Amino acid sequence: MPPVIETSTQLVEYAEALRSGTGPVAVDAERASGYRYGQRAYLVQIRRNGSGTGLIDPVPLPDLSVIQDAIGDAEWVLHAANQDLPCLAEIGLVPKRIFDTELAARLAGLPRVGLGAVVESLLGFSLQKGHSAADWSTRPLPEEWLV
Repeated sequence: MPPVIETSTQLVEYAEALRSGTGPVAVDAERASGYRYGQRAYLVQIRRNGSGTGLIDPVPLPDLSVIQDAIGDAEWVLHAANQDLPCLAEIGLVPKRIFDTELAARLAGLPRVGLGAVVESLLGFSLQKGHSAADWSTRPLPEEWLV
Protein backbone atom coordinates (compact mmCIF):
# COMPACT_ATOMS: atom_id res chain seq x y z
CA MET A 1 0.00 0.00 0.00
CA PRO A 2 1.44 3.42 -0.89
CA PRO A 3 1.88 5.99 1.88
CA VAL A 4 -0.72 8.74 2.21
CA ILE A 5 0.48 11.92 0.52
CA GLU A 6 0.26 14.67 3.15
CA THR A 7 3.01 17.17 2.29
CA SER A 8 3.62 19.55 -0.59
CA THR A 9 6.89 17.77 -1.40
CA GLN A 10 5.16 14.40 -1.65
CA LEU A 11 2.41 15.97 -3.77
CA VAL A 12 4.87 17.47 -6.26
CA GLU A 13 6.76 14.16 -6.49
CA TYR A 14 3.57 12.26 -7.22
CA ALA A 15 2.47 14.87 -9.77
CA GLU A 16 5.75 14.30 -11.63
CA ALA A 17 5.15 10.54 -11.56
CA LEU A 18 1.64 11.08 -12.96
CA ARG A 19 3.02 13.34 -15.68
CA SER A 20 5.41 10.59 -16.80
CA GLY A 21 2.67 7.94 -16.78
CA THR A 22 0.61 6.95 -19.78
CA GLY A 23 -3.02 6.41 -20.67
CA PRO A 24 -6.17 7.26 -18.75
CA VAL A 25 -6.23 8.16 -15.06
CA ALA A 26 -8.44 6.39 -12.52
CA VAL A 27 -9.78 8.87 -9.95
CA ASP A 28 -11.91 8.33 -6.85
CA ALA A 29 -12.80 10.47 -3.85
CA GLU A 30 -13.95 9.47 -0.39
CA ARG A 31 -16.32 11.79 1.46
CA ALA A 32 -17.93 11.84 4.90
CA SER A 33 -21.39 12.91 3.77
CA GLY A 34 -23.16 10.68 6.29
CA TYR A 35 -21.20 12.35 9.11
CA ARG A 36 -20.51 15.90 7.92
CA TYR A 37 -22.49 18.56 6.13
CA GLY A 38 -21.34 19.05 2.57
CA GLN A 39 -19.57 16.84 0.09
CA ARG A 40 -15.93 17.66 0.82
CA ALA A 41 -13.29 15.14 -0.32
CA TYR A 42 -11.30 13.60 2.54
CA LEU A 43 -9.21 11.21 0.45
CA VAL A 44 -8.42 11.26 -3.26
CA GLN A 45 -7.19 8.08 -4.91
CA ILE A 46 -5.45 8.29 -8.27
CA ARG A 47 -3.81 5.65 -10.43
CA ARG A 48 -2.17 5.83 -13.82
CA ASN A 49 -0.16 3.28 -15.77
CA GLY A 50 3.52 3.81 -15.00
CA SER A 51 2.78 6.15 -12.07
CA GLY A 52 1.47 3.88 -9.37
CA THR A 53 -1.33 4.66 -6.97
CA GLY A 54 -1.53 7.92 -5.04
CA LEU A 55 -3.54 8.29 -1.85
CA ILE A 56 -3.82 12.05 -1.36
CA ASP A 57 -5.07 13.67 1.84
CA PRO A 58 -6.70 16.95 0.76
CA VAL A 59 -7.15 18.13 4.36
CA PRO A 60 -3.53 19.40 4.68
CA LEU A 61 -3.35 19.86 0.87
CA PRO A 62 -6.54 21.72 -0.15
CA ASP A 63 -5.14 22.82 -3.53
CA LEU A 64 -4.33 19.96 -5.89
CA SER A 65 -3.71 22.14 -8.95
CA VAL A 66 -0.25 20.55 -9.37
CA ILE A 67 -2.05 17.24 -9.92
CA GLN A 68 -4.50 18.94 -12.30
CA ASP A 69 -1.56 20.24 -14.33
CA ALA A 70 -0.11 16.73 -14.54
CA ILE A 71 -3.29 14.89 -15.63
CA GLY A 72 -5.67 17.58 -16.89
CA ASP A 73 -5.47 16.52 -20.53
CA ALA A 74 -5.82 12.78 -19.91
CA GLU A 75 -9.11 10.92 -19.90
CA TRP A 76 -10.28 10.30 -16.32
CA VAL A 77 -12.06 7.09 -15.36
CA LEU A 78 -14.54 7.49 -12.50
CA HIS A 79 -17.43 5.46 -11.15
CA ALA A 80 -20.60 7.50 -10.56
CA ALA A 81 -18.77 10.63 -11.66
CA ASN A 82 -21.69 12.90 -10.70
CA GLN A 83 -20.96 12.10 -7.04
CA ASP A 84 -17.22 12.87 -7.11
CA LEU A 85 -16.93 15.73 -9.61
CA PRO A 86 -18.22 18.50 -7.27
CA CYS A 87 -15.83 17.65 -4.41
CA LEU A 88 -12.92 17.19 -6.82
CA ALA A 89 -13.59 20.62 -8.35
CA GLU A 90 -13.40 22.18 -4.87
CA ILE A 91 -9.76 21.07 -4.61
CA GLY A 92 -8.77 22.04 -8.15
CA LEU A 93 -9.37 18.79 -10.03
CA VAL A 94 -11.53 19.16 -13.13
CA PRO A 95 -11.33 16.64 -16.00
CA LYS A 96 -11.62 17.60 -19.64
CA ARG A 97 -12.69 14.07 -20.65
CA ILE A 98 -14.26 11.36 -18.51
CA PHE A 99 -15.31 7.77 -18.78
CA ASP A 100 -17.93 6.89 -16.17
CA THR A 101 -17.96 3.16 -15.45
CA GLU A 102 -21.37 3.35 -13.76
CA LEU A 103 -22.94 4.97 -16.82
CA ALA A 104 -21.18 2.43 -19.06
CA ALA A 105 -22.60 -0.42 -16.93
CA ARG A 106 -26.09 1.07 -17.26
CA LEU A 107 -25.73 1.42 -21.03
CA ALA A 108 -24.45 -2.15 -21.25
CA GLY A 109 -27.56 -3.35 -19.41
CA LEU A 110 -25.80 -4.84 -16.40
CA PRO A 111 -28.30 -5.78 -13.69
CA ARG A 112 -26.23 -4.17 -10.88
CA VAL A 113 -24.15 -1.06 -11.49
CA GLY A 114 -22.37 -0.46 -8.17
CA LEU A 115 -18.59 -0.54 -8.51
CA GLY A 116 -18.19 -3.76 -6.54
CA ALA A 117 -20.83 -5.55 -8.60
CA VAL A 118 -19.41 -4.31 -11.92
CA VAL A 119 -15.85 -5.31 -11.05
CA GLU A 120 -16.97 -8.73 -9.84
CA SER A 121 -19.16 -9.42 -12.86
CA LEU A 122 -16.65 -8.25 -15.49
CA LEU A 123 -13.28 -8.99 -13.90
CA GLY A 124 -14.02 -11.64 -11.29
CA PHE A 125 -12.47 -9.65 -8.41
CA SER A 126 -14.27 -8.94 -5.15
CA LEU A 127 -13.65 -5.45 -3.78
CA GLN A 128 -13.62 -4.68 -0.08
CA LYS A 129 -16.31 -2.01 0.06
CA GLY A 130 -16.99 -2.21 3.81
CA HIS A 131 -15.53 1.23 4.55
CA SER A 132 -17.07 3.18 1.69
CA ALA A 133 -19.63 4.77 4.03
CA ALA A 134 -17.12 5.43 6.85
CA ASP A 135 -16.37 8.85 8.34
CA TRP A 136 -13.45 9.69 6.06
CA SER A 137 -12.86 12.94 7.97
CA THR A 138 -11.30 10.80 10.74
CA ARG A 139 -7.59 11.51 11.24
CA PRO A 140 -5.31 9.73 11.13
CA LEU A 141 -6.91 7.62 8.44
CA PRO A 142 -7.10 4.01 9.68
CA GLU A 143 -4.83 1.72 7.68
CA GLU A 144 -7.58 -0.89 7.27
CA TRP A 145 -9.67 1.73 5.44
CA LEU A 146 -6.79 2.60 3.13
CA VAL A 147 -6.29 -1.04 2.16
